[in-house]
Amino acid sequence: MSLQGHTIAIRGTIDSVEDLLIEGRIEGDIWNENHVVTIGADAKVTGDIVARQITVRGAVEGTLLATGRVDIMDEGRVTARVLSRKLTLAEGGLLQGKAEPQHLEAALKVARHRRTEAATADAVKKASA
Repeated sequence: MSLQGHTIAIRGTIDSVEDLLIEGRIEGDIWNENHVVTIGADAKVTGDIVARQITVRGAVEGTLLATGRVDIMDEGRVTARVLSRKLTLAEGGLLQGKAEPQHLEAALKVARHRRTEAATADAVKKASA
């Protein structure tokens, strides 16, 4: 799935069950746990990203949580906490933040729990409306 177009702007949470290519601006979290998220060179994401693999060519501010790997390419700019078993920072790429592979499993549990709680709260809100 592609969210292409430099003028696209999305506010809110994105849940996906297929690989994502993002070009444009996203303000919100991206949940794509078993797939790949690619942030295009002109894209900007402000929020947390949960995926199997995250490749950053643009700008990201938030937390990157990957069960596989995070690749910050030469044009990538990341201001984030990175939780992943593997991290690649290409020459010219920028990482301002912390890489904490030792906290990956705990962070995944917390993220899954928060996601479940949010879904339950939304269901209750819709049922009472």
